[in-house]
Amino acid sequence: MHLVKLDLSKNRLQQLPLDFGRLVNLQHLDLLNNRLVTLPVSFAQLKNLKWLDLKDNPLDPVLAKVAGDCLDEKQCKQAAVKVLQHMKAIQSEQDRQRQRKLQAEREMEKKREAEQRAKEAQERELRKREKAEEKERRRREYDAQKAAKQEMEKKTKKENVQTRKPASSSRPPQPPRHKRSWSRSVLRVLLFVLLCVLCTLAACKLTELQHQPLCVSVNTLYEDVLAALQNHKTLQNLLQQNSQQ
Repeated sequence: MHLVKLDLSKNRLQQLPLDFGRLVNLQHLDLLNNRLVTLPVSFAQLKNLKWLDLKDNPLDPVLAKVAGDCLDEKQCKQAAVKVLQHMKAIQSEQDRQRQRKLQAEREMEKKREAEQRAKEAQERELRKREKAEEKERRRREYDAQKAAKQEMEKKTKKENVQTRKPASSSRPPQPPRHKRSWSRSVLRVLLFVLLCVLCTLAACKLTELQHQPLCVSVNTLYEDVLAALQNHKTLQNLLQQNSQQ
């Protein structure tokens, strides 16, 4: 806006608009006899202000002291300069406070973010530890089941061995195969010899070969054996009779 001079005296104004500082071209401002207590911070933007009258307003004591009385042209010009400096100081202080507030908010946000990251890290570590514990628990369960299965297999095998033992011990001991085969061979030889003897004896007794020298010897041996057997039988009978008496 290109407003240069503004007379707002005797209007019972209690406050000026917050954006009053947009009147950057304003040079002469008369606010005599109103109800102003403070000025908006944007007042500091009136960098071209050369003349100011704030008499007869219930100003804040600090602002009233800065503005002065404005009883003549010189005092009104000084009032414009001093009030602008004062409002710029207020604006600077508010800016610093705003910056400190923003800084504090940023630090608080960083702190919250750090706490959130720490919390997330703790949660991840907790989940990782729980996962490791779950894995270890499953491994122990698997080892226990495997050990129990092996123990059961050993027990079953031991019971089977103990069950087979009595059956095997009840069987009569069998002679070795080579001994059985040798006994059979001897028995066969004896049977063969006996058969040969019987055949020879029958030939010598029943055929014409009985007058041959070999058969004569065989017949004589046969008769001697029969006589010996008869004498042995007679002796057994006598002994039996004597034992009965």
